Amino acid sequence: MSEDPADVTVVHVVRHGEVENPHRVLYGRLPGYRLSADGRVMAKAAADFLASRDVVLLRSSPLERALESAEPIATQFGLPVVTDDRLIEPWNHFEGMTFGVGDGALRRPRHWRHLWNPFRPSWGEPYREIAARMRAAIDDAAAGARGREAVLVSHQLPIWVARRSVERRRLWHDPRRRQCALASVTSFSYRGGRPAGVSYAEPAGAGHGQVAGA
Repeated sequence: MSEDPADVTVVHVVRHGEVENPHRVLYGRLPGYRLSADGRVMAKAAADFLASRDVVLLRSSPLERALESAEPIATQFGLPVVTDDRLIEPWNHFEGMTFGVGDGALRRPRHWRHLWNPFRPSWGEPYREIAARMRAAIDDAAAGARGREAVLVSHQLPIWVARRSVERRRLWHDPRRRQCALASVTSFSYRGGRPAGVSYAEPAGAGHGQVAGA
C-alpha cells in the first residue's frame, strides 16, 4: 500500500548564522547580538539549501540573530516570520560573562555553586524543560504544515536537545560533540502525525561551531 502524502510532513530546524561577538561574551538571551557579515552569508546558504522544498510555514526564536537568519528564508518562500518563544535560547546563569583563560567567570569562586550538576544542568534551564518546549514547537509546526514542510529558526542547544529527545537518547551530553553547526539544518520527518526520523545538513560548510552564545 502506498503512503498517503498528507501523512508525511517535514519540519526543518535551522540554527542561526554566525554572530558579531568580538569580546566572546556568552550572550544567551541578551538583546543586541546580531549576525556578522559571514553570518548573513550563512543564513542565505541555509535558505538556498531549502529552496526546492515545499515550505508553507516559518517560525523563529524572537532573538535578533534568529530573526535575521529567518529573513532570507521568508524572502525565498514569500512567508511571514512568526515568532515562537518556545524556540528561544535557554536561560543561563553565566549570561553576559566571558570565559577567557585567566579572566573568565569560572575562576571566581562565587560562580562555582552553579556547576555542581552537569546532568540537569545546574547553571541554566534544565534539559528536560528545553526538550519539552522544543518538542511542542516542532509538533505544532508539523501539525500546521501537515503533508508539506515547515521551517523553524532556533539555537544550538535547543535544537540538539530536541534531536536527542526524538532519538530517545539521554539529554545530558558533551557540548563539544554537538552536531549542530552554524546555519545547519536538522530535519524532523513525521508520518501519521508522529516523529519518524531525523536528518542533518550543513549548507554553510562543515566546522562552523561558534562556542559563545549559541
